[in-house]
Amino acid sequence: MRTYLLGLALLLASPALLGSTIYKYTDANGVTTYTDQRVAGAAVFVFNDNIVEDNDRQVYVTTRSHAGGDTLVVKNDLYAPVEIELEITRAEHVRGVPSKPIRWVLQPRSEIRLLTLAPTGTGTPRHEHKLRYALGDPRAQHLTSTYPLPWRGGPFRMTQGPGGRYSHTGPKGRYAVDIAMPIGTPIVAARPGVVIKTENNQSGRGSNPAGNFVRMLHDDGTMGVYLHLKRGSVQVREGQRVRAGELLAQSGNTGNSTGPHLHFVIQKNAGLNTVSIPFEFAQPVNAMPNFAVGGDR
Repeated sequence: MRTYLLGLALLLASPALLGSTIYKYTDANGVTTYTDQRVAGAAVFVFNDNIVEDNDRQVYVTTRSHAGGDTLVVKNDLYAPVEIELEITRAEHVRGVPSKPIRWVLQPRSEIRLLTLAPTGTGTPRHEHKLRYALGDPRAQHLTSTYPLPWRGGPFRMTQGPGGRYSHTGPKGRYAVDIAMPIGTPIVAARPGVVIKTENNQSGRGSNPAGNFVRMLHDDGTMGVYLHLKRGSVQVREGQRVRAGELLAQSGNTGNSTGPHLHFVIQKNAGLNTVSIPFEFAQPVNAMPNFAVGGDR
């Protein structure tokens, strides 16, 4: 079966069509076609490009028991600050339980002793806890809204922009962009920063809708995320300092991606809630990249 992804990319790139219905059908020769015209037997096409965060299990609580009770320690193994909220639930026969959840900003690769629960001496001490966290410091301020193109080559086309009806609707991806490009296109850092999370081993749809990705922490506390990368192509490691224009990986078609493209988004912590924030490219997407701006290192 053959599929014309270029036709799909052109359809999605049209501003008029982003708000209309696109149909998908396969003819007798096994050729799959995407069109905005209703065709007998065609199904409505739904662009599926979720950016669900992976559950990294790198921010967690440990309990240190001693003669005075139980001290709860929150550890952050990530290379980025995290905002945490710790709530004590179902506490019995202990004192020191806070009246409301404790919030704190925990720095990269660090830990903090948040509280100690002491036994009352009148029964068996019991308690449970609930931890919530979000990547990034909620006090971060986005210091720039203009970004060089984070790839080499082209020109390419934007197939879905901010607020696209297919997937860019939730708070994490509302201002994301999708750029159709061949698998193997070099993806470079749009801004300098520290790599805080990567995935490099996923094939096809895999288990993570984001596919293979690189997440970077910028110096102003915002984060740049590059999704759906080619398996085995990620060239950077967690904790590595990266320059603007430095090679990160190659574009791919992994995770919940219906065609080869780069999903690029800028995010920040808005108070225990990761949200995307507006930005714009320094030049038109469908023009040849200005490597003097974007960096060709």
